[in-house]
Amino acid sequence: MATMADILDELTIEGDLYETLPDQSVRCFACGHRCLIRDGKRGICKVRFNRDGKLYVPWGYVAALQADPIEKKPFFHIYPGTDALTFGMLGCDFHCGYCQNWLTSQAMRDPQSDVSLSLMREVTPDDLVNLARQAGARVLASSYNEPLITAEWAVDVFTVARQNGFDCVYISNGNGTPEALSYLRPHLVGYKVDLKTMQDKHYRKLGGVLQHVLDTIQLAFDLGLWVEIVTLIVPGFNDSTDELQEAARFIASVSVDIPWHVTAFHPDYKMTDPPHTSVNTLIRAAEIGEEAGLHYVYAGNIPGRVGPYENTYCSHCRELLIKRTGYVIEAYRLTEKGACPKCGTQIPGIWPDDPSTVGIKGLGMPRPVY
Repeated sequence: MATMADILDELTIEGDLYETLPDQSVRCFACGHRCLIRDGKRGICKVRFNRDGKLYVPWGYVAALQADPIEKKPFFHIYPGTDALTFGMLGCDFHCGYCQNWLTSQAMRDPQSDVSLSLMREVTPDDLVNLARQAGARVLASSYNEPLITAEWAVDVFTVARQNGFDCVYISNGNGTPEALSYLRPHLVGYKVDLKTMQDKHYRKLGGVLQHVLDTIQLAFDLGLWVEIVTLIVPGFNDSTDELQEAARFIASVSVDIPWHVTAFHPDYKMTDPPHTSVNTLIRAAEIGEEAGLHYVYAGNIPGRVGPYENTYCSHCRELLIKRTGYVIEAYRLTEKGACPKCGTQIPGIWPDDPSTVGIKGLGMPRPVY
């Protein structure tokens, strides 16, 4: 019987983000690990491997695919009220104990994730673009596993998507490299980063390095991508006032206009001891973000219970501009130029040219596309 490795290794092409060294080993540039991979071996992600001095990378399938509100990514400042066709493959360069997509992300690492093979479907970039069109999506998004390690597939999908009038975004853990971001930049408008903690020792337990993520946030912003940042607030892990202040200050040092989403943890995968994040903790985190000078702070995963922190307000006059409950847009008041109708302040983001096209009171729920 074919193993998961046998099946995945067939669905590959030669990668772009690497160099071959004289001894036939390769150096991969897809993520911050910069793995040195000997012939016949795999990188930390398990899905990029060296065969005869060439790096082979995932291509031609999805293991997760659905159309859902772009607010769910979450992007609150990119085409509100529209849907994104979101696709993912298998594998990750991290091993977070609380991963909510562990069936796909921990493939080739956790035997319990072998069931994810049943989720796989071979597709082409054209197939995904056609599905996006059928679903009425405005955006294509790469997510669910870590998309940095499947960058070549994303670029091929996004190339066709952009030719057909779609915009494209990344939902990433932020463990990037300058090579990977430069490779992706021509194809993306938005980049969402999970800033999981401001403690490097905690990042290393998850499989990463804090500085790599901070550098990726800064570089993505410098490259002109629309950046939004999410911090999942985990009780006892990253919820101290000092740590939240440090995160908020860092984001503000890059730009006070970067939206910061503080979201609620619920026990999942291997991290089942911490309790659910309380509403009070989320509101405290959001207030810390505002105190640090951030213009757009959002509290998520507890719809209808976090007061104003689901909405977008003008950073100058505090006029209510976008009213939300969960992923549902209830009111949209930006002008066609993306400005506050009361004071004229330009609100940073990527907004629709015609405000009347914004979906108001949509279902706000994901829906499968196959």
